[in-house]
Amino acid sequence: MKKIISLSAGIFSLLLVSCNNTPTATESATTQQEPEQKTGGQSGVKDDVSQKNVVQIAIGSKDHTTLVAAVKAADLVDVLSNTGPFTVFAPTNAAFDKLPAGTVDGLLKPEKKEALTDILQYHVSVGVFKEAAMTDGQVIGQVNGDNITITKKDGKTIVNGTATVVAAIPASNGIVYVVDGVLLPPAKK
Repeated sequence: MKKIISLSAGIFSLLLVSCNNTPTATESATTQQEPEQKTGGQSGVKDDVSQKNVVQIAIGSKDHTTLVAAVKAADLVDVLSNTGPFTVFAPTNAAFDKLPAGTVDGLLKPEKKEALTDILQYHVSVGVFKEAAMTDGQVIGQVNGDNITITKKDGKTIVNGTATVVAAIPASNGIVYVVDGVLLPPAKK
């Protein structure tokens, strides 16, 4: 009996020593040589199976190249790729073309990043506002701290009296409303 206990204790000791998690010199060298992979934020996540987020929807649209360039210039890609939920009023290229000549090019300059960010954040609400539930005169707070006003007229949804919703696209992190006008925040006091 003493031999069985002694043998069991010996096997147990051997198992403890062999289960030591300290890496060998070869394992340490191999681990240290592997490069660290950087993801680049939420926008760097690759997923071709799930529903697209609001940024991926804009990137996939030939009618929103100006908006995508602006979102990139304002460094908002990762923010808008996050969970949200967001309601995004996405002006088309034609909507940006309605602005005075040189406006978009001027806003895309690095020194105008703050103004560009303010304008883009004026197109985003936190939460999902379904078009069918929007009411005439409804005021919705935007990410930049200002408000927009919804008007319902002849079955159409109009934002601030200037931009009509022409399409609604559900996203994994909210909803994108394609609009035919650029929303400009009220002048700061």
